[in-house]
Amino acid sequence: MITVNQLEKNFGDLQVLKGVNQHIKKGEKVVLIGPSGSGKTTLLRCLNLLEEPTGGTIFFQGEDITAPQCDINKIRMKMGMVFQQFNLFPHLSILGNITLAPVKLGLKTPEEAEKDAYELLKRVGLQDKALNYPRQLSGGQQQRIAIVRALAMNPEVMLFDEPTSALDPEMVGEVLDVMKQLAAEGMTMVVVTHEMGFAREVADRVVFMDEGVVVEEGSPEQVFGNPQQARTQDFLKKVLK
Repeated sequence: MITVNQLEKNFGDLQVLKGVNQHIKKGEKVVLIGPSGSGKTTLLRCLNLLEEPTGGTIFFQGEDITAPQCDINKIRMKMGMVFQQFNLFPHLSILGNITLAPVKLGLKTPEEAEKDAYELLKRVGLQDKALNYPRQLSGGQQQRIAIVRALAMNPEVMLFDEPTSALDPEMVGEVLDVMKQLAAEGMTMVVVTHEMGFAREVADRVVFMDEGVVVEEGSPEQVFGNPQQARTQDFLKKVLK
């Protein structure tokens, strides 16, 4: 589904990605781990061109999305993105937040969008919050709504950028549960996270990054149970209690 070839990204003189290669298959759950500043979020943001690569290519379903003639907005409609901050529109109800994009882009009628929104809200246990406003919800509830808003576009892949890092510890579980449910349903997912338990449980493949390169990757059993690289071993020693 996604092929990344020799991806490079510079911010001024700082090279953040140094020739990264990845091949993400349909239905695969790929979890990116590593220390802060290792390039994980930059790699994720390059996948839908929120960051423009300095070099290399990215193919999505066979199309070179780094090519100048590519209609990136059309591609982004197939890629759901969930950020650290929930980015909900404060002046719109929860229902308004979820139905806005599908209706505005002509993908659904207002009636279809509303029906789908209620079904999605039911899936995450928040159907009774449809007419509330974001400020009336907890952080965990807002992040679940952010996931629903992305799903309302019927994406083919979901990108998660540390979706639990802004939450109070007791709210982390409710967001991870929704992500686990999505994974179980076969959604293609690329997740940047510090939640090692989630990575262990859900990932098909764990990618450990440091200083802009992929240091090691493999199944959770391989990476967590028997890491080959000294840098991976050192990192996991610090983060695994």
